[in-house]
Amino acid sequence: MRVAAIQHDIAWCDREANFAHLAPLIAGAAGAGARLILLSETFSTGFATDRDDLGEPEGGPSSQFLAEQARQHGVWVAGSCPEIAADAPPADQRPYNTLVLVSPEGEQHRYRKIHPFTYGGETKYFNAGDQFVTVDVEGLRVSLFVCYDLRFADEFWQLADDTDVYLVPANWPEARRLPWMALLQARAIENMAYVIGCNRVGSGNGLPYSGDSRIIDPLGEILATAAQSESILLADISAERVAEVRDRFRFLQDRR
Repeated sequence: MRVAAIQHDIAWCDREANFAHLAPLIAGAAGAGARLILLSETFSTGFATDRDDLGEPEGGPSSQFLAEQARQHGVWVAGSCPEIAADAPPADQRPYNTLVLVSPEGEQHRYRKIHPFTYGGETKYFNAGDQFVTVDVEGLRVSLFVCYDLRFADEFWQLADDTDVYLVPANWPEARRLPWMALLQARAIENMAYVIGCNRVGSGNGLPYSGDSRIIDPLGEILATAAQSESILLADISAERVAEVRDRFRFLQDRR
C-alpha cells in the first residue's frame, strides 16, 4: 500500500480556511497513488489549548470534511480534531483530541488521545481518552496515537503484536524537534513496525513548527522525510515486510 503524510501549515482556529487549503493537497496525495493519507494533529484548528469554544460535536465539520475527502478520492484519510462526546455531561463539555480515520465508504473510526499535553495546558481544555484503537486498513493493522502519546513507549509496546503501522499526527514545536525525530524512530525499531509521523509546519500562536514528518520502516530506516516546508511524503509499505522482519529478528518474543 502507498501511504502519504501531508505536512501542512494550519490557519489558526479557522476551519473553513484549512478545509480549502487541505483539499487540493489530499487530491495530490491520492493522485500520487496513496491509499492512506494522514494529516496533522488538530488539522482544522491548530493546537489551541487556551480556548473553551473550540470543541465541535462528534461527527461535526472536521470529521465531515475527512469523510467527504475519503469518499471523493476513494482513499482512507485521517487527522485529529477537537470533538465533544455525544454523551458528554452538561457540566463537562471539554472535547477530546480525537484522531478520526475514515474509510473510502465513509466508515469512521475514533481514537481519543490518551495523554493530553499537560505542559502545554491541554489537560485544562481537553478530556483524556482511555481506549486503544487498531483498525484493519486493507490488510494492514493500523494503530492510532496522537503527538504526546509518542513519549509513552509502554502503550506502543502493548499493541505491537497486533500492529503493522502506527499513525502519529502531531503539532510538535521546533524547539523540541530532536525528541520528535528520535522517538518516532525508536518506536519503529523497538516494535518492529512502520511509523508514520505527520507534524505541522508554519507558526501557531507564536510557536514555530519545523515539520520533520517521516515514514519509517520496521528496522528504523527512514523511507520519507521533510522539514520546514509543506510537503507530501509518500512511501510504499506492506504487512509482509513487517512479518518478514519479525520472523528474521525475533526480538519481540524476548520482551519481558
